[in-house]
Amino acid sequence: MSGIYSLRLGKEDFKFSAAHFTVFGEGEAEALHGHNYRVEVELSGPEVDGLEFLVPMAAAKRDIRAQCAALDEKVLLPAECPHLELQQGAPVTASLGQRRYELPSSEVVLLPVANVTVEALARLLWQRLADRWGSLRDRVETLEVTVAETRGQNASYRRKL
Repeated sequence: MSGIYSLRLGKEDFKFSAAHFTVFGEGEAEALHGHNYRVEVELSGPEVDGLEFLVPMAAAKRDIRAQCAALDEKVLLPAECPHLELQQGAPVTASLGQRRYELPSSEVVLLPVANVTVEALARLLWQRLADRWGSLRDRVETLEVTVAETRGQNASYRRKL
């Protein structure tokens, strides 16, 4: 008999609070605002180890918490946005049209994305976790990361590990 195991991890503390604005185009964006983001991870594969584990759960939870902590209480800015002018330094300056933000560099995370959306955050966290969990490829086939910015509004990114 064969099947697929799925392990879903969505602990209460898999969360981060961060500020961002979504860019809509040349000079057009939401106002700077914040969310209490929640993260859920699902790993799937056909085999468990000799002790019936798909993955070492304690280490997986530690890695997810570390990724959330790296974004917690930060302003998230898209480093690859073609409409946003960024100047790194102290402070970090972000300009979009007539808007200009000066932010303490210790409170800013420049993300390798074109826009700070839940879709981009799900893909980014997927990549960061996949980089850490490469050694699990012998048992884990698929990794899915879901990021919710409010209840009922989330995005997932799923791909083979």
